Amino acid sequence: MKNHIEEIRKQKGIRQEELAKALGVSRQTISSLENGRYNPSIQLAFKLARYFHVTIEELFIYEEED
Repeated sequence: MKNHIEEIRKQKGIRQEELAKALGVSRQTISSLENGRYNPSIQLAFKLARYFHVTIEELFIYEEED
């Protein structure tokens, strides 16, 4: 699933390490999320949206599979 995590994180001047610590995950998890190699649990998706003060829909790009 595509997302805007990296874009929003950089706009706010937050490092991957800072975001990981705030969410209780590893920096590698943040990197994998940003690169689309890992889809977050619904709980982590809510934490990310809350942290950035955006909706889940603003953070993630849902694409129907053919």
